[in-house]
Order: sequence, then C-alpha cells, then structure tokens
Amino acid sequence: MLISTRGRYALRVMVDMAEHYGSGYIPMKDIAERQDISLKYLEKILPVLTKNKLIEGVHGKGGGYKLTRFPYQYKVGEILRLTEGDLAPVPCLTCNAEKCPKEKECRTRPMWEKLDSLITGYLDSVTLDDLIQEGAFYLDSL
Repeated sequence: MLISTRGRYALRVMVDMAEHYGSGYIPMKDIAERQDISLKYLEKILPVLTKNKLIEGVHGKGGGYKLTRFPYQYKVGEILRLTEGDLAPVPCLTCNAEKCPKEKECRTRPMWEKLDSLITGYLDSVTLDDLIQEGAFYLDSL
C-alpha cells in the first residue's frame, strides 16, 4: 500500500482544519500557505471532502472551509479511504476484486488478510484529534 500525494495532502488539510477548529471558516489560501500546497491542487481535494460531508465550504467574503464534526470524530482511515479508495495491501482483497482462482489453496492469503486487518484497524483507531495533540500520538497503540 502506497498512499498517494492526494491522500497525504487531504490528511494534512484535515489536520490543519482540526488545528483551527472553532475559528470559523478558513480561507483556502490560508490552508495552502500553511501546508505548502498549491491552490490548484487544493481545488481538486476540497470538493471531494465537501461532497462527502467531511467539511463544508462557503464562497465569498468571510468564506472558506471548516470541519463538519469535532476533530475526535474523524478517523484517519475514513479520510484515506475517501481519497485513496481501497487500502488493501493486495488486489485480491480489494472491495470489487474478482474471485481469485487460487483463493482456496493460497498460502499467503491469510497473511495478507491479517495485514489488511492491522492496517485498517490501526488507521481507524487514529483520529484527527490524536494527530493534533502534541505528544499524544504514539505508535505503541498497535
């Protein structure tokens, strides 16, 4: 599994909004500057997040974007699945995968299933709030 720039940037945008939660609507240019992401790239990411109701946006003076929920209610896995699609480590475990003819005798499938479970479980255990709490985020939660 390799997380694309789109997924990484979407996560950075969401963390930025979580850090400024309660400050009202945040202008896109402010997020772009703080995160060193081009406005053009943000114009591709923000509509996906808005369409899926992770954030809401207002145009015009005083406009911008903000989270629709509290930071602790967003799971990293949710954000990455939205921007990346399936996070399965191998094609045979993706949501719409064709049935593998070797599935029954595949010696590696149980290992891939366990890895998929670990990845999903871990990413779904980390929230935006965890990421913005300095010193509160540790890898020992596995």
